[in-house]
Amino acid sequence: MNLTLREGDREAFFDAPFNAYPPQIGYVSPMRGDLLRMLDPAKNPLWQAGNPFRFWTVHRAGMPVGRIIAHLHRQSNERWGGSRAQFGFFDCADDPQAARMLLDAAEGFARDQGMKELVGNFNLTAMQQCGVMTGGFETTAYTDMIVGPPWLPRLMEANGFSSFFPMTTFEIDLTRPFPPPAALDRARYTFAPIRKGTFPERMEEARLLLNDGFYHNPMFVPLTPEEFQFQAGELSTILDPRLSSVLKRDGVPVGVIIAIPDLNGFLKATRSRIGLTTPWHFLRYRMNRKRAVIIFYSVARTAHGQGIMSAMLAETLGRVRAAGYETIGGTWIADENPASRRQVEKMNGRWLHKLHLFRKDIT
Repeated sequence: MNLTLREGDREAFFDAPFNAYPPQIGYVSPMRGDLLRMLDPAKNPLWQAGNPFRFWTVHRAGMPVGRIIAHLHRQSNERWGGSRAQFGFFDCADDPQAARMLLDAAEGFARDQGMKELVGNFNLTAMQQCGVMTGGFETTAYTDMIVGPPWLPRLMEANGFSSFFPMTTFEIDLTRPFPPPAALDRARYTFAPIRKGTFPERMEEARLLLNDGFYHNPMFVPLTPEEFQFQAGELSTILDPRLSSVLKRDGVPVGVIIAIPDLNGFLKATRSRIGLTTPWHFLRYRMNRKRAVIIFYSVARTAHGQGIMSAMLAETLGRVRAAGYETIGGTWIADENPASRRQVEKMNGRWLHKLHLFRKDIT
């Protein structure tokens, strides 16, 4: 059956994965409104900063069965000395022709921009969702984890892409014992919870700690206040103040953990759309939530190597367990980060999914 490529169809971009994947894949979409906001050049600071982008969907008999976005992150290329175009939201049915049409479109964008390589998934930057799932397909994902089918890596390799930068997601069973928190001098250290009333102040502290602690991490680009607000601003509506906090030493922020209740059950029930039954589904989710997910954690560089991260993580897990949650997931840790991997293993965590970035030279 003939396939057609369509550019700029935002509704089809949202619908494509629902048509491409059977339910057992476990795909969960961001809320439709959030996804459309990401694609809006008038709202997304990534585009307002002068980064070009284009997106496409591939259609079979009028039904979208695949999608992809291609864009530049000029700030990343400038900071890391690259010549890289990025692709993201690559979702596709098990159809080699459809995959080729989408990837060829993204590659054409990279050539038009004069770039030397095309790399992804980035949805839309390294500090949002990234990677292509390459293992652990049988395990259930948490909010903000990349989910994809087992055929996607094969389709990418067939189009000349190769995998690199392995990452792993994780889960910690809070019903099992884990080491108690390391002793912190409570005269010096305090945990400041992130509540609605203190949300702007705490989140600005979180942004600065993220930028500081992650400064030397591969691909990281410090987030501007506008970018951080765009990505995290709506967290205030779903935050559980027992899960997230800023750690202060002598009143100065030195660490942060941002964790939220896992939303995937709610998103699946509503198909990631706002409708008449959404309030009922949200209430049901609020009453039955047992899973949480760590979005990020960071320690200021001046406090590295002092055991603060271990103490902060253990303290947080204890609070999450006391709040009635039974498991907590983590979006990803790079395999080249053995210190963070040891932290998870120390807390009796288990590894869930394997992810890789994929790249192709543009000649």
